[in-house]
Amino acid sequence: MNGIDLILRTLHRGERRLAHELVAVGERHATEHEVHHVAADLARWSREHVRRLAETAAERGVKLGEPPEHSTDGVFATLRKKASEAVVHRPEPGLLLLRDLRELHVAAAENSLHWEMLAQAAQASKDSGLLALASACHPQTLRQMRWTNTMIKNLSPQILTSL
Repeated sequence: MNGIDLILRTLHRGERRLAHELVAVGERHATEHEVHHVAADLARWSREHVRRLAETAAERGVKLGEPPEHSTDGVFATLRKKASEAVVHRPEPGLLLLRDLRELHVAAAENSLHWEMLAQAAQASKDSGLLALASACHPQTLRQMRWTNTMIKNLSPQILTSL
């Protein structure tokens, strides 16, 4: 395994994790409609990144595993929705939301660094396919970071001063 294969594996794992966490945060904060809907949209981007990374790795003879399916077990989805509705009436949901947004931001930032590393390696090795992949996916990761950052900026004053 070479360094490029290693970064493909790292990105694949990071994008899978981010997709999973975005869905979980969206479900946990279902009563926050913007969080719920935007997180679902951003998770689709990460799932697409996972698919493209797996295809690219397979072309290089590296098996990364199957992309995560977006199937939600109905029982668990219902329980998460009820829990999010119950939590909305307590003072802590705002802090939980800020924590979740912070963790999403850090995960997206980590992926962003890895996309940048892949792009640099692609340029150094003159691999136009890898460079095209990084050039297509990295801007969406940056957008994920901008969204979490904006949400944190908008929500922090109200949540933190109301404790």
